[in-house]
Amino acid sequence: MAKTENYDLIVVGSGPGGYVAAVRAAQLGLQVACVEKEPRLGGVCLNVGCIPSKALLDSSEYFHLAKERLAEHGIKTGRISLDLAAMMTRKAQVVQELTANVRKLLEGHKIAIIHGTARLAGPDRVEVAANAADAAKDRLQTLQAKAILLATGSEPGALPGLEFDGRHIVSSTEALQFEAVPKHLGIVGGGYIGLELGSVWLRLGAQVTVMEMLPEIAPALDGQVRRKLQRVLKRQGFAFLMQTKVTGAEIAAKKVRVKLEAKGQADSVTCDRLLISVGRRPRTRGLGLEEAGVATDPQSGHVAVDGSYRTSIPTIYAIGDLIPGPMLAHKASAEGIAAAECIAGQPGEVNYDAIPAVIYTWPEVASVGLTEEQVKKRDIPYGVGTYPFAGAARARCMGETEGLVKVIAHAKTDRLLGVHIIGPRAADMIAECVLAIEFGASSEDVARTVHGHPTFAEALMEAATAVRKASP
Repeated sequence: MAKTENYDLIVVGSGPGGYVAAVRAAQLGLQVACVEKEPRLGGVCLNVGCIPSKALLDSSEYFHLAKERLAEHGIKTGRISLDLAAMMTRKAQVVQELTANVRKLLEGHKIAIIHGTARLAGPDRVEVAANAADAAKDRLQTLQAKAILLATGSEPGALPGLEFDGRHIVSSTEALQFEAVPKHLGIVGGGYIGLELGSVWLRLGAQVTVMEMLPEIAPALDGQVRRKLQRVLKRQGFAFLMQTKVTGAEIAAKKVRVKLEAKGQADSVTCDRLLISVGRRPRTRGLGLEEAGVATDPQSGHVAVDGSYRTSIPTIYAIGDLIPGPMLAHKASAEGIAAAECIAGQPGEVNYDAIPAVIYTWPEVASVGLTEEQVKKRDIPYGVGTYPFAGAARARCMGETEGLVKVIAHAKTDRLLGVHIIGPRAADMIAECVLAIEFGASSEDVARTVHGHPTFAEALMEAATAVRKASP
């Protein structure tokens, strides 16, 4: 009979939620084991999500700048060519270094790292089966703990009739590792994943067509910012087929013929690769949730938790993409810290009103708090201030004048309700806005804060100043 190993906490999954939770729990004095089914730590984000996609976005942006923008700065480059294999090698190196850092972090906190596929075997037990590549394929390890934290993340959602084949009809995972630039990339879904990956391959020379059922892309964004983003991407070369339903696809002669329906009319688009990017679903298959009695939402598949991230089984917790809310790595990390603190008997919570969201197109889009549409729907009295990057000296110096900053504040208290940015360095600028909302700052607080000159952040200061000049 296999030996049972005992811990204070077993974390299932080593992504941004799992490994951060494991480290925090270890810091609080708990004996922790982290179970990961993949050979490398880091989860989806580090291996086939956030990190490799941003590495390719940065590389493709450099390629685009070299081809299209350096001449305006007086830099003559001559003929520019693409070495896609080298670009992919760099991406892989970035991933390898970061995943290695996660292993060092866990080992440094004396966290047991166990590779294998985990399954709940009770309220305090996890069975870990060896992976197929393991030399001891029949090994079954039993772990016991006072608490179990599920942090297995999510996986790409599929569509009926558009099943992934890994070559012609692909998920985001395969779209990160094409061996050649597709002549025509079709994308089903106008969310942030499709727009980011579309940007990568558009810059590298692909024709890109986005097919979206809704009348707008990125529906969670503030309307003004969303419309601006779509106009900018269209100018860059994106083709958008809005309010268009994809009804099926046929593969012939190494091409994908995508069947469409728009306004009651049938149509089609032929492309080399078809990326299905219609959202993600919680990765719960094989976890044994139902057998363990862990309640889930029958529609979404999300695990139900309380304010302490405890599931319907008091000793089992869940965080990140497994539970309701935006599927963001930094949300999972924040929840991992809070859950670890709750498990250790300390207060832990996440302010969901102060979680930023970023789309890494160029220009970047970043937001925190309420959109203008949400403020109106809640009948909150408000004021809006906007400022274009064209008016910011630093943006002029860099030739990056596209976009704006939008600040929304309560009309009576002046407290910040939301900030929405489309423009250069938006992903970094939003941090100041998150901090301001976290501390309950007013638009006047931001406006009176001295910002360095010349910086992109001055546009935020100016937008905050404009709030009090604008009428609701």
